[in-house]
Amino acid sequence: MTDTTLAGSRRWLLYLALAFGVVGLSMSAIFARWAGTPGPVTGFYRLGIAAAVLALPALRQARPPTRLSQRHVLLAILAGLLFAGDMATWNTAVLITNAANATLMGNTAPIWVSLGALILFRERLGWAFWGGLALALLGAGVILGGDFLRHPALGVGDLLALVAGVFYGGYFLATQHARVGLNSLLTWWISAAAGTAALLAVSLLLRQPITGYSLAAYASLAGVALVSQLGGYLSVSYALGHLPASVVATTLLLQPVLTAILAVPLLGEGIGWGQVLGGAIVLAGIWLIYRQRAIQPETVPALDPAGS
Repeated sequence: MTDTTLAGSRRWLLYLALAFGVVGLSMSAIFARWAGTPGPVTGFYRLGIAAAVLALPALRQARPPTRLSQRHVLLAILAGLLFAGDMATWNTAVLITNAANATLMGNTAPIWVSLGALILFRERLGWAFWGGLALALLGAGVILGGDFLRHPALGVGDLLALVAGVFYGGYFLATQHARVGLNSLLTWWISAAAGTAALLAVSLLLRQPITGYSLAAYASLAGVALVSQLGGYLSVSYALGHLPASVVATTLLLQPVLTAILAVPLLGEGIGWGQVLGGAIVLAGIWLIYRQRAIQPETVPALDPAGS
């Protein structure tokens, strides 16, 4: 086999990994709905199972002579707390709005990352960001308005998913700065462990049962942890290490589209024209923001979320 053939085969493997990752991430809302467990409980199992699977390789990287920076460990813990907020709100949103809307609103994180960089780090934002922000807000308004007219509770679900996107954006910023002093796997594992502990505390505080669910619910919780959290993000991270960040970021915009398509046969959800129009406007806005602020490999945790 020639070098050219090998290179071509490897490239197809990268695109296959990216496709698998996007499908895995798109299944997050499906698994969460199938589980039917309270939002914080779903997040607890999603992060907890993934953290348990990767505990040994992560802890091996923390052994001496590795020196851990206290400041960056604290930033990783902060990232975990923000991700716990994302998981609690987004998984709750999935239960009270449709899966496509929850996934779409949860993927508005690039907007909040850019705004956070503007406020906290004085980064300049060009016309592409402000145009993208205007489009995204317009599209979100179309979706929220249509859902509120059909049923007020659905509007609340969309707003919860939007809040989840804000938490997710904060998670990205905290992770980006934690990665300055920690490697990718260790950053992720510390944040996952902190997020798991926080979600357990929230579940107990709200008196949401951790055990006692059906076998089907536990299977769905295992699915969201292993297929979406681990498989999805491992595949995307592998592709991100070898393909242009712009290609990966743009491909990830397919998540809400795939979730909407999968939700039709798997959840029995329909897709309205208002939802299609609003979703298309939101995705166009996020694409503009990506063009200005393309996600770089070091800003995406090797095994990150949810969202989402």
